Amino acid sequence: MSTSIDLGRPVEGDVVDLILDDHRRFETLLRDLRDATADRDAVRRAFSALHVAHARAEEEHVYPRLRKREAVSEHEAEHGEEEHAEGHEALLAVLELKGTDTQAFDDAVEALATAVNHHLTEEELTILNPARDGVSDRERAELGKTFAEARNAHIDDDCGAVENVRRIVREAEREGLLDEDDEDDEAH
Repeated sequence: MSTSIDLGRPVEGDVVDLILDDHRRFETLLRDLRDATADRDAVRRAFSALHVAHARAEEEHVYPRLRKREAVSEHEAEHGEEEHAEGHEALLAVLELKGTDTQAFDDAVEALATAVNHHLTEEELTILNPARDGVSDRERAELGKTFAEARNAHIDDDCGAVENVRRIVREAEREGLLDEDDEDDEAH
């Protein structure tokens, strides 16, 4: 994907630190999406690339390894995947809007920010904290290299293209990750 926005290209590091670096990038990009003077179209394309690449790399490599090491439960990993799907769904709504200077765009960005910020907070508390305690420094470094390689490869493959995000959302719907009862489940 060609974007003038720097998404970083880490090649190694502690996986927890790399994930947190991306979380801070998400927060910056969300702030830029809310800024009417920013190139919102470029920002939403960059956000899309990072969101999809980050989520895929976590789901393919990080969550399975943390489950294997029993640093996180299967439920926590599955919940993380559900929240990724909710973020993708909210992202698709932002991507499909024609203009970036409308109330509909602002509303879609607000929904995206709500979904993503909720996930960042929950992941940092329930997945990253246990990873710090339950996985050795060496293994977090190995996993960081794997995460970074996968993340960067997904970005290079234009994973944030609207057609791909549509496909990901349809797949999540088929897999039951975007359940209409999600709000009811969170209340219990």
